[in-house]
Amino acid sequence: LWGFSQSLWFILQYMSGFGNEHVSEDPRCPGALPEGQNNPQVCPYGLYAEQLSGSAFTCPRPTNKRSWLYRILPSVCHKPFKPLEEGHLTHNWDEVEPDPNQPHHLSKYFPSSAGIRFPGLHTLCGAGEPRGRNGIAVHIFVCNTSMINRCLYNSDGDFLIVPQQGKLLITTEFGKMLVEPNEICVIQQGMRFSVEVFGETRGYILEVYGAHFELPDLGPIGANGLANPRDFLVPVAWYEDRQVPGGYTVISKYQGKLFAAQQDFSPFNVVAWHGNYTPYKYHLEKFMVINSVAFDHADPSIFTVLTAKSTRPGVAVADFVIFPPRWGVANNTFRPPYYHRNCMSEFMGLIKGHYEAKEEGFQPGGASLHSMMTPHGPDADCFEKASKAKLEPERVAEGTMAFMFESSLSLAVTKWGLQTSNHLDKNYYKCWEPLKSHFNPNCK
Repeated sequence: LWGFSQSLWFILQYMSGFGNEHVSEDPRCPGALPEGQNNPQVCPYGLYAEQLSGSAFTCPRPTNKRSWLYRILPSVCHKPFKPLEEGHLTHNWDEVEPDPNQPHHLSKYFPSSAGIRFPGLHTLCGAGEPRGRNGIAVHIFVCNTSMINRCLYNSDGDFLIVPQQGKLLITTEFGKMLVEPNEICVIQQGMRFSVEVFGETRGYILEVYGAHFELPDLGPIGANGLANPRDFLVPVAWYEDRQVPGGYTVISKYQGKLFAAQQDFSPFNVVAWHGNYTPYKYHLEKFMVINSVAFDHADPSIFTVLTAKSTRPGVAVADFVIFPPRWGVANNTFRPPYYHRNCMSEFMGLIKGHYEAKEEGFQPGGASLHSMMTPHGPDADCFEKASKAKLEPERVAEGTMAFMFESSLSLAVTKWGLQTSNHLDKNYYKCWEPLKSHFNPNCK
């Protein structure tokens, strides 16, 4: 498997199911889970019981998230946290004046030197505030060096990680996951993780401050469809009992800032665990596509993989939406995405291939932001081709995977995104300039 050892293949096993109550023990310590209770006076193998809460204790059962971890030493054993340089990570949405234009970023985000460790975060846009537990941030990550004797956890919210180039071997307190391009993973609030990379690596991260990701309601679609619960994979327990005399660095993202603490042992010392609050991954090719089979272009909400709900019914703080390969069969229909002005913010990214509404100029690893009520839609070339195309059943987006982070919040672009990165395509608007009027009042 990808040149990894047989022992690593053994620990790269998974349990399936979204939000399930899972139980897992490292097979080296059978019976490590206490029977019939969570925190006995003395745990098996002399372990410590530690609860990780992802919701208030009093949340209704359907939304109550927690896991019990049985570990060699508890997480509290560390030196005091000290501030750490944040680089291009920010939650300051007032660095530059608001800009309603359609910023389009080219894809050439790569470290200029060796030794850039994951996460290498560059905040592109966002809204809200982590202390108020409401908002999101969109980051680009670039790195070429693994995290050695370092881990990270996010006190502010959940990370939805979308690798675009390069594999991520992620070690968490719950076990290990291998996440490749065309897969995603979610590391929920408070979960410690470390990442091993294999060369130049980049991707996107959607950070949500105030809600956890859920599967969208299916409504009239029925009991099955879109992202099916069984296709979400959760790691199995794996531990290392490793002392680190030189110091292990634990990094906390807290109130939008980074802090580091030292300890002398690996935090991945969880021998067994049980609960429904876990990291997980999902392969985008598993998505069951719903589409129009008669006429008209359906709204992109039919492509929602995960949603983080707001307090308003039917309105998301953030949706993760994909545009996977599928059949297009609609009759008498302009089949590409329609021209649109939206009360939501739309951040577009591309994992591979090309985007169906803009075949030129939108590169893998690139991004665009269509802000609230800012017009967007197919470029001139796409419009002309689709308006004249012979309407036969055809494969759409074959060999590609574009995605969207959609939010009910008005996203502000950071100074790095608009100026410092030097990757802004200032001619993006010109893709619509060749559009011309076809209006003829004498011809219906």
